[in-house]
Amino acid sequence: MDFKDLLNTTETYLKECVVPRAEIIDSDSEALKIALVGLENRSLLGLRVPQKWGGADIPREIFYEYQELTARYSGALSFLQTQHHSATAMIASSDNEMLKSRYLDAIAQKELRLGVGFSHLRRSSSRASLTGNPAVTATPAPNGYLLSGNVPWITGFGLFQKFIVAAVLPDNRAVFGVLPFANIDREYGKIAVSEIMQLIAMNSTNTVTATLDNWLLHESEIIAVKPVGWIAENDSKNILNFVPATFGCIRAGLDVISAAATSKDSPVIAAACQKLEQKLDRLKQHFLQSQHSSKAEQLALRAEAIDLAVRCGHAAVVVSSGAANGTLHPAGRVYREALVYTVSGQTKDVMVAELDRIVSRF
Repeated sequence: MDFKDLLNTTETYLKECVVPRAEIIDSDSEALKIALVGLENRSLLGLRVPQKWGGADIPREIFYEYQELTARYSGALSFLQTQHHSATAMIASSDNEMLKSRYLDAIAQKELRLGVGFSHLRRSSSRASLTGNPAVTATPAPNGYLLSGNVPWITGFGLFQKFIVAAVLPDNRAVFGVLPFANIDREYGKIAVSEIMQLIAMNSTNTVTATLDNWLLHESEIIAVKPVGWIAENDSKNILNFVPATFGCIRAGLDVISAAATSKDSPVIAAACQKLEQKLDRLKQHFLQSQHSSKAEQLALRAEAIDLAVRCGHAAVVVSSGAANGTLHPAGRVYREALVYTVSGQTKDVMVAELDRIVSRF
Protein backbone atom coordinates (compact mmCIF):
# COMPACT_ATOMS: atom_id res chain seq x y z
CA MET A 1 0.00 0.00 0.00
CA ASP A 2 1.22 3.51 -0.85
CA PHE A 3 0.92 5.34 2.46
CA LYS A 4 1.58 8.69 0.79
CA ASP A 5 -1.54 8.14 -1.33
CA LEU A 6 -3.46 7.26 1.83
CA LEU A 7 -2.50 10.56 3.45
CA ASN A 8 -3.31 12.47 0.25
CA THR A 9 -6.73 10.80 0.12
CA THR A 10 -7.31 11.76 3.74
CA GLU A 11 -6.35 15.40 3.25
CA THR A 12 -8.38 15.75 0.05
CA TYR A 13 -11.47 14.37 1.78
CA LEU A 14 -11.00 16.58 4.84
CA LYS A 15 -10.48 19.75 2.80
CA GLU A 16 -13.36 19.13 0.40
CA CYS A 17 -15.98 17.58 2.69
CA VAL A 18 -15.10 18.42 6.29
CA VAL A 19 -13.60 21.91 6.33
CA PRO A 20 -16.72 23.61 4.84
CA ARG A 21 -18.84 22.05 7.61
CA ALA A 22 -16.33 21.99 10.47
CA GLU A 23 -18.33 24.28 12.76
CA ILE A 24 -21.56 22.36 12.13
CA ILE A 25 -19.74 19.06 12.67
CA ASP A 26 -18.56 20.40 16.02
CA SER A 27 -22.12 20.86 17.29
CA ASP A 28 -24.31 18.47 15.28
CA SER A 29 -23.90 14.74 15.87
CA GLU A 30 -25.62 13.83 12.60
CA ALA A 31 -23.17 16.00 10.66
CA LEU A 32 -20.34 14.36 12.59
CA LYS A 33 -21.70 10.91 11.75
CA ILE A 34 -21.73 11.79 8.04
CA ALA A 35 -18.10 12.91 8.29
CA LEU A 36 -17.17 9.72 10.15
CA VAL A 37 -18.88 7.54 7.56
CA GLY A 38 -16.90 9.43 4.93
CA LEU A 39 -13.69 8.23 6.57
CA GLU A 40 -15.12 4.74 6.82
CA ASN A 41 -16.13 4.66 3.15
CA ARG A 42 -12.53 5.46 2.23
CA SER A 43 -11.27 2.58 4.41
CA LEU A 44 -9.70 5.07 6.84
CA LEU A 45 -11.23 3.46 9.93
CA GLY A 46 -9.32 0.22 9.32
CA LEU A 47 -5.87 1.77 9.56
CA ARG A 48 -4.95 -0.23 12.67
CA VAL A 49 -6.50 -3.50 11.50
CA PRO A 50 -3.78 -6.02 10.50
CA GLN A 51 -3.55 -6.68 6.78
CA LYS A 52 -4.49 -10.36 7.28
CA TRP A 53 -7.93 -9.16 8.33
CA GLY A 54 -8.26 -6.70 5.44
CA GLY A 55 -6.96 -3.56 7.12
CA ALA A 56 -4.08 -1.21 6.35
CA ASP A 57 -2.00 -1.81 9.52
CA ILE A 58 -0.11 1.41 8.82
CA PRO A 59 3.23 2.18 10.52
CA ARG A 60 3.11 4.30 13.65
CA GLU A 61 4.81 7.27 11.96
CA ILE A 62 2.19 7.36 9.20
CA PHE A 63 -0.60 7.04 11.75
CA TYR A 64 0.80 10.05 13.59
CA GLU A 65 0.60 12.07 10.36
CA TYR A 66 -2.97 10.89 9.84
CA GLN A 67 -3.90 11.93 13.38
CA GLU A 68 -2.41 15.38 12.86
CA LEU A 69 -4.36 15.80 9.62
CA THR A 70 -7.74 14.90 11.09
CA ALA A 71 -7.20 17.10 14.15
CA ARG A 72 -6.19 20.04 11.97
CA TYR A 73 -9.48 20.06 10.10
CA SER A 74 -11.98 18.87 12.72
CA GLY A 75 -11.25 18.24 16.37
CA ALA A 76 -14.59 16.48 16.92
CA LEU A 77 -14.02 14.08 14.03
CA SER A 78 -10.44 13.50 15.13
CA PHE A 79 -11.42 12.76 18.72
CA LEU A 80 -14.20 10.39 17.68
CA GLN A 81 -12.13 8.35 15.24
CA THR A 82 -9.30 8.17 17.77
CA GLN A 83 -11.62 6.27 20.12
CA HIS A 84 -12.37 3.78 17.34
CA HIS A 85 -8.71 3.32 16.42
CA SER A 86 -7.77 2.78 20.09
CA ALA A 87 -10.44 0.09 20.40
CA THR A 88 -9.30 -1.52 17.15
CA ALA A 89 -5.69 -1.67 18.32
CA MET A 90 -6.71 -3.30 21.60
CA ILE A 91 -8.70 -5.98 19.80
CA ALA A 92 -5.82 -6.56 17.37
CA SER A 93 -3.51 -7.27 20.34
CA SER A 94 -5.92 -9.78 21.93
CA ASP A 95 -5.17 -13.49 22.31
CA ASN A 96 -8.83 -14.27 21.66
CA GLU A 97 -8.53 -15.37 18.05
CA MET A 98 -12.25 -15.92 17.51
CA LEU A 99 -13.03 -12.42 18.77
CA LYS A 100 -10.29 -10.95 16.57
CA SER A 101 -11.59 -12.76 13.52
CA ARG A 102 -15.14 -11.59 14.11
CA TYR A 103 -14.50 -7.96 14.97
CA LEU A 104 -11.45 -7.07 12.89
CA ASP A 105 -13.09 -8.48 9.79
CA ALA A 106 -16.24 -6.48 10.53
CA ILE A 107 -14.22 -3.28 10.94
CA ALA A 108 -12.32 -3.88 7.71
CA GLN A 109 -15.63 -4.57 5.94
CA LYS A 110 -16.98 -1.20 7.21
CA GLU A 111 -19.65 -2.91 9.29
CA LEU A 112 -18.55 -1.95 12.80
CA ARG A 113 -17.37 1.11 14.74
CA LEU A 114 -16.19 0.89 18.34
CA GLY A 115 -15.80 3.19 21.33
CA VAL A 116 -13.86 2.82 24.57
CA GLY A 117 -14.90 3.04 28.21
CA PHE A 118 -11.98 2.38 30.52
CA SER A 119 -10.54 5.77 31.49
CA HIS A 120 -12.00 5.17 34.97
CA LEU A 121 -9.15 2.75 35.65
CA ARG A 122 -6.76 5.67 36.00
CA ARG A 123 -9.05 7.81 38.12
CA SER A 124 -9.51 6.69 41.69
CA SER A 125 -11.98 9.56 42.20
CA SER A 126 -14.36 8.68 39.36
CA ARG A 127 -18.04 9.14 40.09
CA ALA A 128 -18.73 5.52 40.90
CA SER A 129 -15.71 5.13 43.13
CA LEU A 130 -16.12 7.93 45.65
CA THR A 131 -16.23 5.28 48.38
CA GLY A 132 -12.90 3.86 47.25
CA ASN A 133 -14.51 0.99 45.35
CA PRO A 134 -13.81 0.40 41.64
CA ALA A 135 -16.16 2.18 39.25
CA VAL A 136 -16.99 -1.12 37.50
CA THR A 137 -16.53 -4.57 39.04
CA ALA A 138 -16.39 -8.02 37.48
CA THR A 139 -17.56 -11.11 39.35
CA PRO A 140 -16.56 -14.53 37.95
CA ALA A 141 -19.55 -16.45 36.57
CA PRO A 142 -20.08 -19.49 34.38
CA ASN A 143 -18.89 -18.64 30.84
CA GLY A 144 -17.63 -15.19 31.76
CA TYR A 145 -18.07 -12.36 34.26
CA LEU A 146 -20.96 -10.37 35.68
CA LEU A 147 -20.26 -6.64 35.34
CA SER A 148 -21.78 -3.99 37.60
CA GLY A 149 -21.09 -0.33 38.16
CA ASN A 150 -20.88 2.98 36.37
CA VAL A 151 -18.76 3.69 33.30
CA PRO A 152 -18.25 7.45 33.70
CA TRP A 153 -17.17 8.39 30.18
CA ILE A 154 -17.93 6.83 26.78
CA THR A 155 -17.83 8.84 23.58
CA GLY A 156 -19.86 8.07 20.46
CA PHE A 157 -23.38 7.05 21.52
CA GLY A 158 -25.43 6.59 18.36
CA LEU A 159 -22.20 6.79 16.34
CA PHE A 160 -20.58 3.53 17.49
CA GLN A 161 -22.33 0.17 17.70
CA LYS A 162 -20.20 -1.32 20.51
CA PHE A 163 -17.61 -0.24 23.06
CA ILE A 164 -14.79 -1.75 25.07
CA VAL A 165 -15.30 -1.71 28.83
CA ALA A 166 -12.90 -2.48 31.67
CA ALA A 167 -13.98 -3.95 35.01
CA VAL A 168 -11.94 -4.72 38.11
CA LEU A 169 -11.78 -8.33 39.34
CA PRO A 170 -11.69 -9.36 43.02
CA ASP A 171 -7.89 -9.74 42.78
CA ASN A 172 -7.63 -6.19 41.32
CA ARG A 173 -6.76 -7.31 37.82
CA ALA A 174 -8.87 -5.78 35.06
CA VAL A 175 -10.92 -7.63 32.46
CA PHE A 176 -11.56 -5.92 29.11
CA GLY A 177 -14.46 -6.91 26.90
CA VAL A 178 -16.85 -5.77 24.17
CA LEU A 179 -20.36 -4.60 25.05
CA PRO A 180 -23.30 -3.33 22.98
CA PHE A 181 -23.44 0.47 23.01
CA ALA A 182 -27.17 0.62 23.66
CA ASN A 183 -29.88 0.57 26.31
CA ILE A 184 -30.63 -3.11 26.96
CA ASP A 185 -32.60 -4.81 29.75
CA ARG A 186 -32.51 -8.61 29.51
CA GLU A 187 -32.41 -11.66 31.72
CA TYR A 188 -28.63 -11.72 31.67
CA GLY A 189 -28.21 -8.13 32.78
CA LYS A 190 -28.84 -4.49 32.04
CA ILE A 191 -27.04 -1.66 30.28
CA ALA A 192 -28.52 1.80 30.92
CA VAL A 193 -27.01 4.68 28.95
CA SER A 194 -27.40 8.21 30.28
CA GLU A 195 -28.59 11.30 28.48
CA ILE A 196 -25.90 12.86 26.31
CA MET A 197 -23.60 15.12 28.32
CA GLN A 198 -23.53 18.81 27.46
CA LEU A 199 -19.89 19.71 26.85
CA ILE A 200 -18.32 23.06 25.98
CA ALA A 201 -16.08 21.46 23.34
CA MET A 202 -16.73 18.73 20.76
CA ASN A 203 -20.29 18.38 22.02
CA SER A 204 -21.36 16.50 18.89
CA THR A 205 -19.32 13.44 19.91
CA ASN A 206 -22.24 12.27 22.09
CA THR A 207 -20.45 11.49 25.34
CA VAL A 208 -22.44 9.54 27.93
CA THR A 209 -22.15 7.43 31.06
CA ALA A 210 -23.42 3.86 31.28
CA THR A 211 -24.68 1.89 34.26
CA LEU A 212 -24.13 -1.88 34.20
CA ASP A 213 -26.25 -4.17 36.35
CA ASN A 214 -25.06 -7.79 36.41
CA TRP A 215 -24.34 -7.69 32.70
CA LEU A 216 -22.90 -11.02 31.55
CA LEU A 217 -19.66 -10.46 29.68
CA HIS A 218 -19.46 -13.76 27.85
CA GLU A 219 -16.03 -15.34 27.47
CA SER A 220 -16.37 -14.99 23.69
CA GLU A 221 -16.42 -11.19 24.17
CA ILE A 222 -13.37 -10.99 26.44
CA ILE A 223 -10.40 -9.18 24.91
CA ALA A 224 -7.91 -9.64 27.74
CA VAL A 225 -7.35 -9.78 31.47
CA LYS A 226 -4.69 -7.24 32.44
CA PRO A 227 -2.48 -7.34 35.54
CA VAL A 228 -2.72 -4.93 38.46
CA GLY A 229 -1.23 -1.57 37.50
CA TRP A 230 -1.56 -2.17 33.76
CA ILE A 231 -3.19 1.20 33.04
CA ALA A 232 -0.39 3.13 34.74
CA GLU A 233 2.27 1.19 32.87
CA ASN A 234 0.42 1.66 29.59
CA ASP A 235 0.07 5.40 30.17
CA SER A 236 3.78 5.64 30.93
CA LYS A 237 4.60 3.98 27.60
CA ASN A 238 2.21 6.18 25.64
CA ILE A 239 2.90 9.68 26.94
CA LEU A 240 3.41 10.99 23.42
CA ASN A 241 0.39 9.35 21.78
CA PHE A 242 -1.78 12.47 22.08
CA VAL A 243 0.91 14.82 20.75
CA PRO A 244 0.24 14.42 16.98
CA ALA A 245 -3.43 15.39 17.41
CA THR A 246 -2.28 18.33 19.52
CA PHE A 247 -0.03 19.34 16.61
CA GLY A 248 -3.14 19.25 14.43
CA CYS A 249 -4.89 21.63 16.83
CA ILE A 250 -1.88 23.95 16.63
CA ARG A 251 -2.06 23.83 12.82
CA ALA A 252 -5.76 24.69 12.99
CA GLY A 253 -4.99 27.76 15.05
CA LEU A 254 -2.24 28.79 12.65
CA ASP A 255 -4.66 28.39 9.72
CA VAL A 256 -7.02 30.92 11.33
CA ILE A 257 -4.16 33.31 12.11
CA SER A 258 -2.77 33.07 8.58
CA ALA A 259 -6.20 33.73 7.06
CA ALA A 260 -6.61 36.79 9.29
CA ALA A 261 -3.20 38.10 8.25
CA THR A 262 -4.27 37.90 4.62
CA SER A 263 -7.79 39.29 5.00
CA LYS A 264 -6.60 42.18 7.17
CA ASP A 265 -3.40 42.70 5.18
CA SER A 266 -1.54 42.82 8.50
CA PRO A 267 2.25 42.40 8.66
CA VAL A 268 1.99 42.22 12.44
CA ILE A 269 -0.35 39.22 12.34
CA ALA A 270 1.77 37.60 9.62
CA ALA A 271 4.92 38.00 11.74
CA ALA A 272 3.19 36.51 14.78
CA CYS A 273 2.01 33.56 12.70
CA GLN A 274 5.53 32.97 11.42
CA LYS A 275 6.97 32.94 14.94
CA LEU A 276 4.36 30.46 16.12
CA GLU A 277 4.99 28.26 13.07
CA GLN A 278 8.68 28.23 13.90
CA LYS A 279 7.87 27.10 17.44
CA LEU A 280 5.77 24.27 16.03
CA ASP A 281 8.52 23.24 13.60
CA ARG A 282 11.03 23.00 16.45
CA LEU A 283 8.57 21.10 18.59
CA LYS A 284 7.89 18.59 15.81
CA GLN A 285 11.61 18.05 15.35
CA HIS A 286 11.94 17.31 19.06
CA PHE A 287 8.99 14.94 18.79
CA LEU A 288 10.68 12.95 16.02
CA GLN A 289 13.71 12.55 18.28
CA SER A 290 11.79 11.83 21.47
CA GLN A 291 10.72 8.20 21.11
CA HIS A 292 13.61 7.03 23.28
CA SER A 293 13.80 10.09 25.54
CA SER A 294 13.32 9.88 29.29
CA LYS A 295 9.85 9.98 30.80
CA ALA A 296 10.51 13.46 32.18
CA GLU A 297 11.55 14.72 28.75
CA GLN A 298 8.48 13.22 27.11
CA LEU A 299 6.19 14.77 29.71
CA ALA A 300 7.84 18.16 29.16
CA LEU A 301 7.39 17.83 25.40
CA ARG A 302 3.72 16.96 25.75
CA ALA A 303 3.17 19.89 28.10
CA GLU A 304 4.92 22.20 25.63
CA ALA A 305 2.68 20.96 22.79
CA ILE A 306 -0.45 21.57 24.88
CA ASP A 307 0.82 25.02 25.84
CA LEU A 308 1.43 25.94 22.20
CA ALA A 309 -2.01 24.67 21.17
CA VAL A 310 -3.66 26.88 23.79
CA ARG A 311 -1.54 29.87 22.78
CA CYS A 312 -2.31 29.39 19.07
CA GLY A 313 -6.00 28.99 19.83
CA HIS A 314 -5.90 32.17 21.91
CA ALA A 315 -3.99 34.00 19.18
CA ALA A 316 -6.62 32.87 16.67
CA VAL A 317 -9.28 34.47 18.88
CA VAL A 318 -7.22 37.66 19.27
CA VAL A 319 -6.70 38.22 15.55
CA SER A 320 -10.32 37.36 14.75
CA SER A 321 -11.54 40.10 17.11
CA GLY A 322 -15.21 40.08 18.12
CA ALA A 323 -16.14 37.69 15.32
CA ALA A 324 -14.39 34.92 17.27
CA ASN A 325 -17.28 34.96 19.74
CA GLY A 326 -19.70 33.76 17.09
CA THR A 327 -20.83 30.16 17.40
CA LEU A 328 -19.82 29.39 13.81
CA HIS A 329 -16.40 31.04 13.82
CA PRO A 330 -13.40 28.66 13.58
CA ALA A 331 -11.33 30.59 16.13
CA GLY A 332 -13.74 29.76 18.96
CA ARG A 333 -13.91 26.12 17.91
CA VAL A 334 -10.12 25.75 17.79
CA TYR A 335 -9.75 27.46 21.17
CA ARG A 336 -12.25 24.99 22.67
CA GLU A 337 -10.49 22.08 21.00
CA ALA A 338 -7.25 23.11 22.69
CA LEU A 339 -9.07 22.60 26.00
CA VAL A 340 -9.87 19.00 25.04
CA TYR A 341 -6.27 18.21 24.11
CA THR A 342 -5.24 19.71 27.43
CA VAL A 343 -7.10 17.01 29.36
CA SER A 344 -7.23 14.05 26.93
CA GLY A 345 -5.69 10.97 28.50
CA GLN A 346 -4.51 13.12 31.38
CA THR A 347 -2.64 11.36 34.17
CA LYS A 348 -1.32 12.92 37.36
CA ASP A 349 2.14 13.13 35.79
CA VAL A 350 0.80 14.92 32.72
CA MET A 351 -1.14 17.35 34.88
CA VAL A 352 1.96 18.15 36.93
CA ALA A 353 4.00 18.71 33.76
CA GLU A 354 1.32 21.04 32.39
CA LEU A 355 1.16 23.05 35.62
CA ASP A 356 4.96 23.26 35.72
CA ARG A 357 4.94 24.59 32.17
CA ILE A 358 2.31 27.22 33.05
CA VAL A 359 3.98 28.37 36.26
CA SER A 360 7.48 28.50 34.75
CA ARG A 361 6.33 31.17 32.30
CA PHE A 362 5.98 33.72 35.12
